[in-house]
Amino acid sequence: MQELVNQINSYVWSEHLVYLCLGAGLLFSILTRFVQIRHFRQMIRLVASGKESDHGISSFQALAVSLSGRVGTGNIAGVAAAIGFGGPGAVFWMWVVAFFGAATAYVESTLGQIYKEELDGQYRGGPAFYIEKAMGYQWYAWFFALATILATGLLLPTVQANAISSSIEIAFGSNGSIESFLGTISYTKLFSTTFVVTVFGIIIFGGVKRIARVTQVIVPFMALTYIVIALSIIVLNIELLPRVIGLIMADAFTPMAGVGAAIGWGVKRGVYSNEAGQGTGCHAASAAEVNHPAEQGLVQAFSVYVDTLLVCSATAFMILITGAYNVHGSDGGFILQNLPAATDASSPAFTQIAVQSAMPTIGKPFIALALFFFAFTTVLAYYYIAETNVAYLRRFFRIPADMFILKLMMICAVFYGGVRTAELAWGLGDMGVGLMAWLNIIAILILLLKGNAALKALHDYEAQLDAGVSKYSFDPEALGISNADFWARRKNMSHSD
Repeated sequence: MQELVNQINSYVWSEHLVYLCLGAGLLFSILTRFVQIRHFRQMIRLVASGKESDHGISSFQALAVSLSGRVGTGNIAGVAAAIGFGGPGAVFWMWVVAFFGAATAYVESTLGQIYKEELDGQYRGGPAFYIEKAMGYQWYAWFFALATILATGLLLPTVQANAISSSIEIAFGSNGSIESFLGTISYTKLFSTTFVVTVFGIIIFGGVKRIARVTQVIVPFMALTYIVIALSIIVLNIELLPRVIGLIMADAFTPMAGVGAAIGWGVKRGVYSNEAGQGTGCHAASAAEVNHPAEQGLVQAFSVYVDTLLVCSATAFMILITGAYNVHGSDGGFILQNLPAATDASSPAFTQIAVQSAMPTIGKPFIALALFFFAFTTVLAYYYIAETNVAYLRRFFRIPADMFILKLMMICAVFYGGVRTAELAWGLGDMGVGLMAWLNIIAILILLLKGNAALKALHDYEAQLDAGVSKYSFDPEALGISNADFWARRKNMSHSD
């Protein structure tokens, strides 16, 4: 199984996808005149604005749901893997892909808002919707929806569940093991995974509103706590900070693991973490109740900053400042070895050892707790994304009890991932991320040739911003945007009132 997954990923995550992610981000940054810099103040303002409605969630709730998908295992174990296989310079390339990716996140999330629909009393949107409506390729939309259900419903949850159980096992030991048809499973992994599955089932059967309310409390609190711990470790070792920054910058261009490894692992783990270009974040963005599509696009661009420039950087600095890492070579040996050879670079071990070395009494348990909340809320976000794509497909295909089947499928995926090895779980997750990124980035690049509604929406928003309007509005027909049925109906209703 591991060999098959590695072979598939060698094609999915070829250098072509790495440069496609970077190139698309650079292109959208230029076309939007670096919206991620120009409208940073607007991003901050919009995060706190907006209210939920009977059909949609607030901007902050949408940010929390999308952040719950972004802030997860990739921020803790993913950063460790980037350093472990790409060297310290991989952190620089994570920053680069986040900076350019913020523009990509704006484009895809604004498109999600423009072409969203109201299905079963809830706002729904995402790449499948704008591929069908803006591109006119229904078969492509169906393919993306199926790929996303596969990725977020089966493949990606295994990574998050495995990180939770692995971090708990590292913190508290295996406490014995049991033989099963899935192999040898430690009691710690078995009990922790069973607990996660139980709580997960209770929440997802409560619907998107319950998911939004859970994530809007957990995600900001845990992200802030995690960053405070990281800052404490940095302050305790402040004299080492200039050396660490210098190490990241120097290794970015003359990397010990090779240029390809540094860029490849930095971009791969950066995209896995901040999700810009995958098309996942725009599902939550589409559910927000806003007055103009560009507003939620800006909020989602801000979420990329929070994910990578804050949380991922916090992890990277903790690992590098404490020296709690190894760098693996392509030949299977070590380029740099600071830790025992058995330390798994694909697990949260680097991060837990880093915190443990600076704060011996709380290190490993704290990272286990942080990973539990980060990874658990990410799985909730994955469920919402998969559910949205099932809702999209059910307009064309009726499968009895489809939502129940999805819930059951995800519960099984979470359990499987929780008791399996980290390497296999990450391989499955990378496959899911890569597949969605290929399909979505190609789609939004094609939309450039079809008028690019996201850019038109940005220009319209900026015109109203300059005019100082008290309440923003969006008229797609006046902008030459067709098939934006939700917003066209909303505009007509406001005129009739």
